[in-house]
Amino acid sequence: MPEFVLHPVDLAVIAAYAVFVVYLGFRFAKKHESAEDYFLAGRAMTWPLIGFSLLASNISSTTLVGLAGDAYSTGISVFNYEWMAAIILVFFAIFILPFYLRSKIFTVPEFLEKRYDGKTRTYFSILTLFLNIVVDTAGSLYAGGLLVRLVFPEIPMWQTIAVMALIAGVYTIAGGLAAVIYTDLVQAVLLLFGSLLITVIAFTKIGGWSAVTAVTPPEMLSLVRPLDDPGVPWLGLLTGVPLLGFYFWCTNQFMVQRVLSARDENQGRLGVLFAGALKMLPLFIMVLPGTMARVLYPDLPKADLVFPTLIFDLLPVGILGLVLAGFVAALMSQIDSTLNSASTLVTMDFVRKKRPELSSENLMWTGRAVTALFMILAAVWAPYIENFGSLFKYLQKVLSYSVPPVVAIFIVGLFWKRANARGANTALLLGGLAGAGFFVTNEVLLITQVHFLYVASLLFVFTVPFVFAASLLAPPPPDEKIRGLVWTKRFYDQETVALHSLAWYRNYRVLSVLLLVGAGVLFAFWW
Repeated sequence: MPEFVLHPVDLAVIAAYAVFVVYLGFRFAKKHESAEDYFLAGRAMTWPLIGFSLLASNISSTTLVGLAGDAYSTGISVFNYEWMAAIILVFFAIFILPFYLRSKIFTVPEFLEKRYDGKTRTYFSILTLFLNIVVDTAGSLYAGGLLVRLVFPEIPMWQTIAVMALIAGVYTIAGGLAAVIYTDLVQAVLLLFGSLLITVIAFTKIGGWSAVTAVTPPEMLSLVRPLDDPGVPWLGLLTGVPLLGFYFWCTNQFMVQRVLSARDENQGRLGVLFAGALKMLPLFIMVLPGTMARVLYPDLPKADLVFPTLIFDLLPVGILGLVLAGFVAALMSQIDSTLNSASTLVTMDFVRKKRPELSSENLMWTGRAVTALFMILAAVWAPYIENFGSLFKYLQKVLSYSVPPVVAIFIVGLFWKRANARGANTALLLGGLAGAGFFVTNEVLLITQVHFLYVASLLFVFTVPFVFAASLLAPPPPDEKIRGLVWTKRFYDQETVALHSLAWYRNYRVLSVLLLVGAGVLFAFWW
């Protein structure tokens, strides 16, 4: 085990970065004149900014710690979440993104109200707020607190978490989504540089890949795992992983909000596909270093210590500070993302509906107050995550029990115009109760022992029939209500004509095929 000690130079680099992001937040604060400026960056973002922001918000401190930790303990099958994201993002770009942007929505629940009704919107808003605080923001704070505790074991974790929440909250409250996206660009570059550097140094130190295969069972170096695998069993890969991925990339407010800021549909689609291409990188710079750590540190007491141990053991003074700044960057990225999206949800889905007379400036200040409140709530909950074991499994388990009913009403409503509010609300109610019951029997009482990816699949299969059955018991939605909200062959044909004028490298369909081929080749190689 290395000594977790920071040189003054490293501390100076980290402090300089913290000052920089707070400055950036206040700089953008001067440019906001409306709620659209604050919550959606004026709907003026281009594809590189969207793509890097999606990556930085997804590959957060939780993912850095979680991917390396899971690769160390259960194998590289954890990468299945990453390459599957590319497929989900292609689906998003083709079937969902244009309807989001044409609807001019601020929030994803707002889209559900357009498709179904206000009850559906309220349910999903509350669920998303809960997940933003308990899963996303709190998870990032915990991961950062874990690292800082290694360096300063005498400082209680709750104090560390409070300081990090304050820094991230300050620039998010001030700068809104524009500050979030531009800091994400810086954070993504730092993140990729630091992870790549660790990979190269670790690979050199172990003396080549043969050292990994000598101490690692072959099955831990395969993406396809048996049905009883504790990590990602192959049936769970085909069923549960896509469901969780659909929620995260296509309906989670803190990810979708970046896409809603796009200048137009083409910029949004190119940004989404760019993010999908970037998602291929974690295998080489985050997952495989976890397997290399099996050679370097065979007796770590806890898998979540892998990434912190790698950076402190392998990196020299100065570079360590820079990489830690990247880690802090990743931490800030997810915190700022979830805080901004949570404030958008409350402001637009609840406050604006109750107080439609409020001015755009009043809504912006309401969003800032909500951001501060959620920052405090996440900081209070974060220390308790330590009781759940692996951070990555904590994140996926919570989603498995809560989001499949939402995925069901999105998918059915997207392709079946007969789906209506009664079908959606019935499915959400019964699916939510089933998820809560499954959580109690599987995680609390331990009566059943069903893998969380199978839980997600079972809840989805349980919920979908209720969408159809309850919808057929009520009148169909009026054509004018669902026009422009349901995918049709006519929509596809009209788009085909519009794409004829674009060069192949700007045609999202061509780029989608290339991305799918790339993901397929990578999966086949590590089969």
